[in-house]
Amino acid sequence: MSIAKSNRTPVVSLRDVGKSFESGTVALAGFDFAVHDGEFVSLLGPSGCGKSTALRILAGLSQPTTGRVEWHDQQHHRIGFVFQEPTLMPWATVAGNVELPLKLQHADSKERRVAMARALQRVGLADFADAYPRELSGGMRMRVSIARALVTEPRLLLMDEPFAALDEITRFKLNNDLLTLWRLLGRTVVFVTHSVFESVYLSQRIVVMTPRPGRVASEIAIDAAYPRDERFRTSAEYAGYCRKVSEALETAMAAEAAS
Repeated sequence: MSIAKSNRTPVVSLRDVGKSFESGTVALAGFDFAVHDGEFVSLLGPSGCGKSTALRILAGLSQPTTGRVEWHDQQHHRIGFVFQEPTLMPWATVAGNVELPLKLQHADSKERRVAMARALQRVGLADFADAYPRELSGGMRMRVSIARALVTEPRLLLMDEPFAALDEITRFKLNNDLLTLWRLLGRTVVFVTHSVFESVYLSQRIVVMTPRPGRVASEIAIDAAYPRDERFRTSAEYAGYCRKVSEALETAMAAEAAS
């Protein structure tokens, strides 16, 4: 189920990456992964397979034990990271939370306000700049987290299961809004999920990982056209891709269990 390798130079690659922790846990072993400019790619695998570890290594938040990270496009060093939880400062307004990355970069106050307003407009929260996180729903708090990741105009957006804790209706809406943002802004997105259905709906390419230690088991191209909407979600094409990806995931898990 592997797809043909692209002839384009990737913006960033993980080459034969291994990651071990002091506890003795081996999260990744021989992990090879590359992402190309403007691509939406998902890392899919069971809980504990090293998806989040790979994302943190891409972000520079963790260093590989073995192997290396290769950057081919320096623009993509401008990274935005969206965590599993919104991780907002409860004492700060929405505006204060979104401005924080620029404040840490010592940007001037006018620049921060303009960028904050633009980021909130993009996620549909322009009227909530003065609200506090406790006044927002879970979906709205995640939108604030996405706005904060976008406020520095990153070229590479890394998303670690951002919608996993949300109800299905909110999750579907945020999936749609994320795809709209991705197509509008032309960013490169690496999205971590353990949902076959979400990965198929969002992605151009899905990297299926083995159980821990995480390796690439297969890569599957999702060639369905964009924009994708509820018609795609209920189509035979979508169901076929979900079946294909589910089978690849089952194969990866069975092969690892037998080894």
